[in-house]
Amino acid sequence: MADKQHHYDVRVTWTGNEGSGTSSYRGYSRAHSIEAAGKPTIAGSSDPSFRGDPARWNPEELLVASLSACHKLWYLGLCAGAGIVVTAYEDNAQGAMLEQADGAGQFTSVVLRPKVTLAAGSDLEGARALHHQAHEMCFIARSMNFPVSHEPELLIETLA
Repeated sequence: MADKQHHYDVRVTWTGNEGSGTSSYRGYSRAHSIEAAGKPTIAGSSDPSFRGDPARWNPEELLVASLSACHKLWYLGLCAGAGIVVTAYEDNAQGAMLEQADGAGQFTSVVLRPKVTLAAGSDLEGARALHHQAHEMCFIARSMNFPVSHEPELLIETLA
């Protein structure tokens, strides 16, 4: 199969001008909207540590969520292809970012902690191995310059 290039178009619009633009660091809101054609708008801001609105998504949370969602989508697809039935999946992912004294910073790690429930009789070790394959396939994780690890918890449904 030949390589394919994909493109993603989004619009981020700053909505935080409170009357005087960026005339001072405290004089504007970090509010923005994230939009793509035909999709609901995401209300964004900066992290509350940087004067952001805690009720809105910040870029750091969205990065961690993207890594989690990408891993989940690959994992579910791989399980379906392997005949492993997943009946529930949730991830309590956590990212760590280091802010330097000058205000710059970078992520240093993300840990995915998927809790996966499998149908009774499922291949537990096969399901565990597919987490490694999902990690190797995830477009987002492959693009990061910091470690992305996973610590899955696998449960098998019991027959009642």
